Amino acid sequence: MTSKILIVEDSKASRELISATVESIPGLEAIATSSGLEALKLLPQHAFALIITDINMPDINGLELIRFVKTNPALRDTPLFIVTTEGREKDRDRGLALGAAEYLVKPFSPQSLEGLVRRYLKLA
Repeated sequence: MTSKILIVEDSKASRELISATVESIPGLEAIATSSGLEALKLLPQHAFALIITDINMPDINGLELIRFVKTNPALRDTPLFIVTTEGREKDRDRGLALGAAEYLVKPFSPQSLEGLVRRYLKLA
């Protein structure tokens, strides 16, 4: 059974790197979008095992997306990672306080992302 991972990232290069990293793990499928608004449309269409989002995006930003997910009873338990260029401690604290499980600052190593995905989805 394939688990779907939602990737919300406006940078094409980052979106492709995250998607390739996720899909290198057997049994995972990446569904990627470049905007928070598009992500809101995708959420009811699939049961996502994990959401990976950037913070800075046009239309709905990553923090607004996290707020939506964490206040929605059907989605609240979905683990959520932030991958962003915002490396300040206050940005990290805010993302984690909203309910993100992990906060990765770009550039990050694909191996570290893969390790986190495997750990949260309990994959060997």
